[in-house]
Amino acid sequence: MKENNMKKTKTSSDSKTIMTNIVLPNHTNPHGVLFGGELLAWIDVAGVVTAQRHSGRIVVTASVNNVSFDSPIRESDIVTLEATVSRAFTSSMEVFVDVYVENPISGERKKHNEAIYTFVAVDQNGKPIDVPELIPETELEKERYASALQRKQLSLILAGRMKPGEATELKKIFLEDNIS
Repeated sequence: MKENNMKKTKTSSDSKTIMTNIVLPNHTNPHGVLFGGELLAWIDVAGVVTAQRHSGRIVVTASVNNVSFDSPIRESDIVTLEATVSRAFTSSMEVFVDVYVENPISGERKKHNEAIYTFVAVDQNGKPIDVPELIPETELEKERYASALQRKQLSLILAGRMKPGEATELKKIFLEDNIS
């Protein structure tokens, strides 16, 4: 680590962020459905807060690895975003944002969407800087932690920054499937 006042390891709960919004008319299209871009902005903010809490630094959004829009979110729905770091690499962090929607009348709450973003911590000159290691604790955290390296290798291959033969974690998936 380059910073002595920062913990060298952290858990997901150390930086977890929970944000709640109510869907107002100015957030919706003419059908009373939340704009996808509005949800993306909320997800990005929740992810940034989480990554900054983890790293203790300003972060930039490096990539949006996955976003699912499972069904419409309607005006007056209550939207809660729960963001956690799933894995930290040298200067980057993968952040999962789980989106829950609550009906304000019935109180029914269910998971609605999820997104996976990557953020990079930067110093005062905008250069990448080391971040604390993440120690997963729960079974879900351990699962997301393990699969984060696979997602990172796939992204590097697609970006032309890694050769497929170098993707050790992806090879394991295909070899395990062929053995079964």
